[in-house]
Formats: sequence, C-alpha cells, structure tokens
Amino acid sequence: MTWKIIQAIINGILNGGVYAVVAVGLTIVYGVMKMINFANGEFLMLGMYFTYLLYGLTGWNCYALIPLVVIAMSVFGFVVYKLVIERIIGRDSTTYIMVTVGLSYFLINLSQIIFSATPVSVPSDIKTSSVTFGSYSASLPRLIAFLAACLLIFITWLFMQKTYMGRAMRATSEKPEVAQILGINTKVAFTVAFVLSVILAGVAGLLLTPIYTIYPSVGSVLKTTGLMIVVLGGMGSIPGALLGGVIVGVVEALVGTLISANLGPAGIFAVFLIILYVRPQGIFGKKGRVA
Repeated sequence: MTWKIIQAIINGILNGGVYAVVAVGLTIVYGVMKMINFANGEFLMLGMYFTYLLYGLTGWNCYALIPLVVIAMSVFGFVVYKLVIERIIGRDSTTYIMVTVGLSYFLINLSQIIFSATPVSVPSDIKTSSVTFGSYSASLPRLIAFLAACLLIFITWLFMQKTYMGRAMRATSEKPEVAQILGINTKVAFTVAFVLSVILAGVAGLLLTPIYTIYPSVGSVLKTTGLMIVVLGGMGSIPGALLGGVIVGVVEALVGTLISANLGPAGIFAVFLIILYVRPQGIFGKKGRVA
C-alpha cells in the first residue's frame, strides 16, 4: 500500500506540472486583463495540432518543434486578439465569458472540419519509456513535460518580475488608468499578456503530444482543470498556479489509485471546496477590500 501511495504521488506531481502551465496562461490573462479565458483549452488543442502538422512537414522530434510551435501560436494569438479580444476590452465580465465561450466552440468545430473527429498522434520513440528510482518509476514523457513546465513557469515569472514589459503588465493589472498616466502603453500590455497565454497553452499542448492522442475536444477537460487551479492557487498568482497544479495532480492520482479512477475529478472538487472554505481568496490570493 505504501508503494502505491508514493507511486501515485510521483505520477500526480508530474501531471500537476503540465496542469500548472495551462493555469499560468489563464493566470496572466486574468491578472493583467481581468478576463477569464474559456477558450484556453482550445489553444492547447491547437498547440497539439500544430505539433502534429509540423512533425508531418519536418519529421523532427516533438521537443525540437518547440520554437516553431511558439512562433505559430504567437501569430495565431495575435490574430485572435486583434480580431476578437481587442474589441471587448473594457467590457463587463459577462461579455468576456460569452465571447470566449463562443470562441471555444468555434475553434472546436473549425478543428473538426479541418482535421475530422478521428484521433491522431505524434510518433515518439520515448512514448512508452520510463525512468526508475529504486522501486518507483516515472513515465519519461511525463517527466520531460514536468521539467519543461517548471522551466517555462520560472521563465514566465522572471519575465513578469524583471523585465520592463513584465513590470508594465503588472502595473496595468493594478490600475490601468494610472499606468496610462505614467506613460505605459496598456494596449501593448494587454496584447502581450494574451499572446503569452496562448503561447503557454500551445507549448503545454506540445508537451502532451507524446502522452495523449489529439482530437478537437481534447482541451475541454484540461480547460476546466486549469480554471480550477487558477482559483485554487489565487487569481493572478504564478506561484499559486504551480502549487495548485501540483495539488490537483496529486489528489487526482491518489483518489484514482486508492479508490477509483472515475472518482479522480470528485476528489479534486472536494479538496477545491475545502481549501476555498479555509481561504476563499485562494492559497496565494490577496483579500480584496470590501469598502
């Protein structure tokens, strides 16, 4: 029993790292734009399809395709921002929800028209490989995804904390009007925040291609999980997204191993409700002033 628990924790931590990358993209958009993006899971799905297409064109290992996927997702994210998101900046939260939910369904159906509903996969030599640590093992694709996810999250945190654009984005998230008075171009800050979130979702999709098959609605489950992690870790907190992702991954693995695989989501919701009951603002969230 002890072996099963420790092995489940290892698997959960590895899964949680990838969940965290999805959540960080949502966190950045909410932190800067105060917008919850319900199409984020579909951006992850498109990252997987871009990887599939680029593999067919180049024959490269999926991890070697990261720069190309980043470029593709950057262009796609910029186009979506200009055509859709920029037009609703400053509107109420209901508008954000309706537009991004509509965008989500549009991308799912567009992908189904282009690629069909038949699942596809990206061939990989390491798909079934594992790394052993004494009596325990870790799936090599999941281990690589976890390490890459941690690196991406660290780079994103450095960008937000140490660069001029990152500081401008944080200032915009606090008070857009004051940031404009101080000479910050808030339109650029909004654009960078959205495109960065799309890039993170796309790279997360690439990291998942050796693990999951690809089909138009593959991002739907991860989208729900990502939103839960953002709330759990604290809205707008990058460290909170990482910790929240790990917590969700471990709880899901433990419940799935010890009770039933079908009850993993129920376990996540139970822990989610308990943590929010104790800390309604999330683990790293800040309490807002009532008056």
